[in-house]
Formats: sequence, structure tokens, C-alpha cells
Amino acid sequence: MMAAFLRCIWGPRLRRIHRGTDGSPGFYYQPRILEKHSDSILGWAYILWSVSYYTSPLLLLYCYRKGYIVLSKIVPAASYASLLLLVLTGVACLRGVGRWSNSEYVHFVTILEETKRNNTAENKKRLAAYSFDFTHWPEDFIWNEVSSHYLMANSFGRRMLYPGSVSLLQKAIMPMLLQGQARLMEEYQGKRAKLIACDGNQIDTVFVDRRSADSERGAKLVICCEGNAGFYEVGCVSTPLEAGYSVLGWNHPGFAGSTGVPFPQNEANSMDVVVQYAIHQLNFRIEDIIIYAWSIGGFTATWATMTYPEISALVLDASFDDLVPLALKVMPESCKGLVTRTVRDYLNLNNAEQLCKYQGPVLLIRRTKDEIITTVPEDIMSNRGNDLLLRFLQFRYPKVMAEEGVRVVREWLGASNPLQETRPTRRTQIQGAALYSRYEVDDDWCTSVLQSYKSEHGGQFPWTVGDDMTTDGRRQLAIFLAQKHMKNFDATHCTPLPSYEFALPWSL
Repeated sequence: MMAAFLRCIWGPRLRRIHRGTDGSPGFYYQPRILEKHSDSILGWAYILWSVSYYTSPLLLLYCYRKGYIVLSKIVPAASYASLLLLVLTGVACLRGVGRWSNSEYVHFVTILEETKRNNTAENKKRLAAYSFDFTHWPEDFIWNEVSSHYLMANSFGRRMLYPGSVSLLQKAIMPMLLQGQARLMEEYQGKRAKLIACDGNQIDTVFVDRRSADSERGAKLVICCEGNAGFYEVGCVSTPLEAGYSVLGWNHPGFAGSTGVPFPQNEANSMDVVVQYAIHQLNFRIEDIIIYAWSIGGFTATWATMTYPEISALVLDASFDDLVPLALKVMPESCKGLVTRTVRDYLNLNNAEQLCKYQGPVLLIRRTKDEIITTVPEDIMSNRGNDLLLRFLQFRYPKVMAEEGVRVVREWLGASNPLQETRPTRRTQIQGAALYSRYEVDDDWCTSVLQSYKSEHGGQFPWTVGDDMTTDGRRQLAIFLAQKHMKNFDATHCTPLPSYEFALPWSL
């Protein structure tokens, strides 16, 4: 009885009981009065602690200048802190009493304890009916069950770069995350799992299996990499999911149920264990795995395809080539040298460099109204996705992408500005059709040239195709290749990508 009471005191916060397979409706857990009020007190105490933690440098400086940091004042303050800790411990015990009197919570915590002792498929299925603090979820997969890969990097200002890791923001959007999680679990029969990365971080994942649907798309697994404030509960997972693919979503370290902080090293470790989990536990062939990323998720996506070159395809939506230009955009001009050195030394998110180490099919999606990864407002030519495409094409087809090839691709990129039609409420995109006509691009000829080169020289990039070609021929190939590797989406940076816009990359 005492053990059961202690589990109620220190057990996780229960949030929702999901809809049952027998048709019983899902509902949010309703704590009783004692649990509700004591939990609210502990919640506010956590918020105050978080605010104090983040502002501690300023508070310490203020106290030092006021002369408060002296032994005669520190001792009484420590006594007050001890008293406060004792009061909060009493509140936690009251919360435990409230939970102990609630049969729903006692039933849940009993199942949780049984699953921790005996992590069978049947117990895990019973536990999956509950949504609760993910730190208490039993481990499903550990990195050292198979080999792992590493990426040496450090970081600065990670809360600015990854605002989704800030606990106060997560508390503010928790109702939205719970609603998204319920949708994945109840409507799509998602399977939640805890993965342990090589750095010890716990990675919160969800898997939706479409293989039983007997469809070509369901046999493919799309691993989704979210943006810097994205969560799988409400992020880009929905796009391939609604398109009919099997989907594996995961949260960055420090996001929702995942532990740790999103340093580049930890990001790479997380991506590594996610890929290994997909292969060794979910039993997908690596040739059937597609990586899909939005925004800053392009870093882990390009790391994955660089590290696992057998991955079948890569789709990057609203991603960039390099962090330096975007960091300089939001910092004062006087800090240019410091910002550049800091990013290069500690946060080198050089997606283009990693992308060029992947040999498989690639599709870049550019938002024509992107306000985040453009360095000049409302100037589509300052979109760093353009630079990502150019670096990619210049690596794979250096002879085609000589000076003239770069010029016509830039012209093609600039021709995709939204233009006003005759009726002011309607807008359209010119996606290079006029350039196709002007340079007389022949798709069949371009395809045959590339196929002939591949059959004679093999498929390993970079290619020397275009070396003995006329200027007109290289222009045609340059525009053809740009159009095959990038598509435009007439939207802002944070607009969800509709499922009908999700497509696999072109493959020769």
C-alpha cells in the first residue's frame, strides 16, 4: 500500500485516456479537487523556478550591486529556501493523496509500473492507451543495440535557434500538442516509442504504419525532421501522412517528451537512433526510407543522407544552405565578425556541404513568399534555398553549371516571382515556362543526354557531362536540371505543406 502511495506522489502527470479499440471514446483526464489544486501550485512553482533560472545572471548582478550577496543575508535566504522546499514537498504529498483516491489514476500508474517491470508487447499496448509525461515512458530502443555515428559540433544561443526547446513555450502550447497527439494515436493508430540515443537523451517518437494498406506508398517510410519550433504532434508529419505514406516522426532533444538540448551533436545522435530504429525495430529496408525535412530540419535530414547514402530520397522544404547569412540578418552589422566566427566554430549548420555528399534523388521546395530564410524582405532572389540549389547543381554537374549555366539558373529562379493577373484577387507563379521557350529546352533531348552519359560513365557524382557541349546545350541542361530538382510553393515559411504538394524527387 505504501509503495502504491509513493507511486501516486512521484508518478507522472496523466493527461488523456485515448479512444479504445472497442469504440470507447477518448477523454482528457479530470483530476479531483485536491490533485488539481496541488498540481497547480507545483506548476506555478516550476514556472517561477524556470523564470528565475533563465534570468539568474541578471538577478545575481542586481543582488551584487545592491550588496545582498553577503553571508549575513545568504543564511536567512537559505533558510527560507529550505522552508519553501519543505512546503512544496508537502504539496506533492497532498497531490499523491488526491491521485490515490482516483481509481483512474491508480489503474494507470499500476499499468505503468507493470510495464516497467515487464516490458511486453501486451503491457506496452495497455500503456499506449494513456498520454502522460514522457520521461516516465519505458525504453523501447537503445542506440547501442546497433552501430552509431557521430558529428562533432557545439552550439551557442540554442534557445534563440530552437525556441521549441524552451519549457515555458511548451507549457503554453501543451493543449495543442495534446490534441495533435490524440489525433495521431486515435485516428491513425500511431505507436509512440522512447529511443535512447548514444548521448543518453530520450527521443520521443511516433510511428504510423501503412504497410497493411497494401499500397505502394504505404510500403515507404517517410522520416520527418521538424523545424526549430516544430513538434511531431503538430508539425510536418501530417503532410506525408495524409499522402498515404508510413510515417516516423520525432521530437528534437528538449522538445516535448524528448530530453536534452538541441545541440548539433545531440541532433545528429537523435537522427542516428531514429534511422536505426526504423531499420532494426520497424523492419524497413533502408532503400524504402525517405527523409523529409522542413526549415532547420534540413540539418538532420542532410546529415542522415550523408551518413546513410542508401536512403532512397530526400525532400527539403523551406530549407537553407548555410546558417551564417541568416544569423547575420538578425544581428547588428558591428557584430558581423564575431557572429561569423561563432557560427563557424560552434554552430556550423552547413546543409549544402552535407547535401553534396549524398548521391540519391533530391527535391527542394521553395516558398515564394518565404519571410524567414530570405535575407532581404520580399526579395525571392535572397531566398537561401536558391543558394542551396546552386551549390547542389554545381557539385553534381560542374561543366553544365559553369558561368553561363549559373546565370540562366539564376534567371529561372528570378522568373518565379508571383505576378498580378488581370483580376487583382488572383495570383500566379511563372515557373520558368517563358525561359523554356526562349532557350528552346527539349526535355527528351536533355533526358537522353543524361541517360547516355550515365550508361557510359556510371552514376557517381560529380559528372563531366556538358564538357564538349555547345553553350546552348549547357543552357538547356542547366534549366532542365533546375526545374527537376526544385519546385515552388506559393506560400510563406510557416504555411503547412498540403499533401498534394508532397512529391518524391525526380530520378533519371
